[in-house]
Amino acid sequence: MGHNQHTKPVREGEELNAKNLKDFLRNHDLIEDEKSELKVSQFSNGFSNLTYLLHIENKEYVLRRPPFAAPKRGHDMGREYKVIHKLNAVFEKTPKAFAYTEDKTIIGAPFYIMSRVSGEILTAKEAHKRSVGLTEFKTISNTWLDTFVAFHDIDYKEAGLIDLGKPEGYVERQVTNWGKQYLAAATHDVPAAKKVMQWMKDNQPTEYDHTIIHNDFKYDNVVFKDDSWREISAILDWEMCTLGDPLMDLGTSLGYWTTISDPDFMKQGLQSPTVMEGNPSRTEIVEQYALKSGRNIDNLTFYYAYGLFKIAVIAQQIFYRYKHGHTSDPKFAYLDKASELCCNTAWQAIQKNQIDSLF
Repeated sequence: MGHNQHTKPVREGEELNAKNLKDFLRNHDLIEDEKSELKVSQFSNGFSNLTYLLHIENKEYVLRRPPFAAPKRGHDMGREYKVIHKLNAVFEKTPKAFAYTEDKTIIGAPFYIMSRVSGEILTAKEAHKRSVGLTEFKTISNTWLDTFVAFHDIDYKEAGLIDLGKPEGYVERQVTNWGKQYLAAATHDVPAAKKVMQWMKDNQPTEYDHTIIHNDFKYDNVVFKDDSWREISAILDWEMCTLGDPLMDLGTSLGYWTTISDPDFMKQGLQSPTVMEGNPSRTEIVEQYALKSGRNIDNLTFYYAYGLFKIAVIAQQIFYRYKHGHTSDPKFAYLDKASELCCNTAWQAIQKNQIDSLF
């Protein structure tokens, strides 16, 4: 999911109770007067938490809440709030979090309020619309990567986030859990999926650094300060943030990193502004990451295959819900094909033991 900076009118059925919300804002000293006029619009989200823009008393706030038909697991607003709140003190590229509540009587769900960070968000659509050029992408990718490395260098103990996750055994748990989740959501037999699962089990690294990881670090989840692209003001979408192996985080980003030299079916299956000219190859990203972070990356194929498999599982889970009538959005109708594509690509990478020029 990325937040587009453009907002739309609130979707029907997803409105907020303005009176209760204004009382809440007033009680947390975020506004002067609960009688002030409140304007609410919605960021056009992808597949995840609902994000609203609140405009009141010449101030702008962002409100995040779980989706209406949210499963019990995931979408933990309290956790997301805590991460942002604590990280903001040690890492300036974190939005400011102002208030959180579990009281469902206010708008019908737990939610939190954070600062609006304005700037540029580079979705595929936005990049094409602006015709972002070759030299610009060199700057963009470099700024993006510098921020990624700086993020992995955060001292999570100093930030008071030692209980955010269990970094010991992280890789093994991920391999096991994503495999289980895939099997639970499978709708047809994909031979490559089982091969990838078995290979990852047999080839996972047992020693790795322990850092804070974001788990969805891509172009459209950061806000660039302006279109000189030299600075990132904020990282968005903290819901999957935890402690673990930073190279797993890199692997997830590589999974989304389709390039100009990839075959069309990969570019269409994983749409990303990284397919435009001037973006580095996946191998170049890894070399730059290793250089900037000082981390040795021996097990590269594993991390890339893992990133692709994880994306495969997420796509397959959404397709499973679509197939069983839990969601009717037509854009989900082909996600089983996208999932299969990711599994096949991962298996190709494993067989060739490389992460570029796979087909």
